[in-house]
Parts: sequence; C-alpha cells; structure tokens
Amino acid sequence: MKRKSKTRQSSKPIRDPMSKGRSVDPALKTLSEWDTEWAEKYLKMCGNPWKNGILPVKLVELISLGLNVTCTNLQGTATRQHIEAALAAGATREEILCILKCASLLAIHSCSLGAPMLLEEAEAMGVKTVQHENTKATPAVDQIRSIGQWNEAWNPFFQLDPVWTDEFMAAGSDVYVGKVFSPKDLELISIAFDACITHMYAPGVRRHIKAALKAGATMEEIMEVLKTCVAQGIYSCVLGVPILADELTRRKKKQCAPLAPHAQN
Repeated sequence: MKRKSKTRQSSKPIRDPMSKGRSVDPALKTLSEWDTEWAEKYLKMCGNPWKNGILPVKLVELISLGLNVTCTNLQGTATRQHIEAALAAGATREEILCILKCASLLAIHSCSLGAPMLLEEAEAMGVKTVQHENTKATPAVDQIRSIGQWNEAWNPFFQLDPVWTDEFMAAGSDVYVGKVFSPKDLELISIAFDACITHMYAPGVRRHIKAALKAGATMEEIMEVLKTCVAQGIYSCVLGVPILADELTRRKKKQCAPLAPHAQN
C-alpha cells in the first residue's frame, strides 16, 4: 500500500503575505504545493504586521524596503516589490528616497566597530594617535550635537579623522535634520535597520529603542518593527525553492535520459 504524504494539499489559492494586491512570488506558490500546511502557517506569521493595523501599511512597507535595500542586504527583486507596494500605500518619492539614504548611511557601522579597536590596539602597542588641529571647523558635527543626535560611539572615528567625520555627518544631516519623517517614525525605521538579521547591531538597536520610546512609540509599535524584521526570513524560501525545483528537474531528466548507443553495448 502506498503511504500517504503527511503534507496536506489544498486548492485554496496562496496569497502574498506582504501585500493585499501584489501577485504572489512563484517560489511561494511552489512552496505551497510542496507543503501547504507549513506554508500557510509560516506565511500567516510573516504577514501579521501588514494586517493587524498596529502600524500603517505604508510604514511597514517602507521598513521592509529598508530591510531589503540596506547595504548589508541589497536584495534587488524585493527592493523593487516593496518600492512598488510603498508607492501603492501612499509613500512619496521623498519618503522612499530618505529610506535609501538611511540604507546607505548604515555603512558607518564599519567605523563604529573598527575605530575603537584601532585606538585600543594602537595604544597597547605604543603607537601614538595622530594629533589633529583643533582649529578645523566641523559644522555638520556641531549641528548633529546641537539637536541631540550625536552618538558617543562616533567619538573614536571623530578623534581619528574629524574632517572626514564632518563630511559624513553633512550627508547624514539630511536624514536627522530633515522633516520627511516624524522623530518617532524615524526611530522605528532605524530600529529595523540595526535589528535586521543581516546586520544585528546591538548598540544601535538599544539606542534607537530608547529614542523611539522617548519620541512616543509604544512597546507594541516597536514589537511590530521587530516582527517585520523576522518576516525577512521568507526570502530564504524565495531564494532556495526555485533552485531546489530546478535541481530536482535536472536530476529527473538525467535519470530518464536514454543511454547512448555505445553505452548500451
């Protein structure tokens, strides 16, 4: 007797968990065909932030865009999908462009991580730190300090190269001084960047959670941001399922291929 598969099949159409109108990714259709029960459970969980109304769908889409376009991820197809969905949800060009700026500026964490180590190791080996002239103006740094957005973790690379640090802060001031997002929304977005599974920068997550609470965010709203980060796990299946399907097809064709005449002798 042929053993029945434990996987429950269903004719119920699969829905994109991250959009009300976007067609579902072919990989998720295949996943649903292979394991309907697990797919339904997993996609329901992933789609929760889009459906429970705690955060506006537009903000959830902008956060998802940031998670995919950030310099630690760079997922092209998903970036396009979430730009499309963000626009459909009412996002403006300026809002989306601000997300792209934030995603680019996240690269500063290379210096946040490395500059303190450079200072510590140089001191341990007796290497003297280059002394910079205090007369050089750093207006962008001064501006960031004046609005309370200076991060003490930036002190080491400011010490090492104040001019370059000021150049970076001049680029970053568009985000922190601009009026594209409210302070609360900007902090929620920043939590997502730092908590993203491809980044997981703990000091930044804690800093932005504190700032978000101070700006009026609720615990529920912050939890929604973290849940949206978890929903990124879906792209493991989006990436892997088509590759598995292709390899299974290739092996099947290879097994079914007739032997060449010389191989039959």
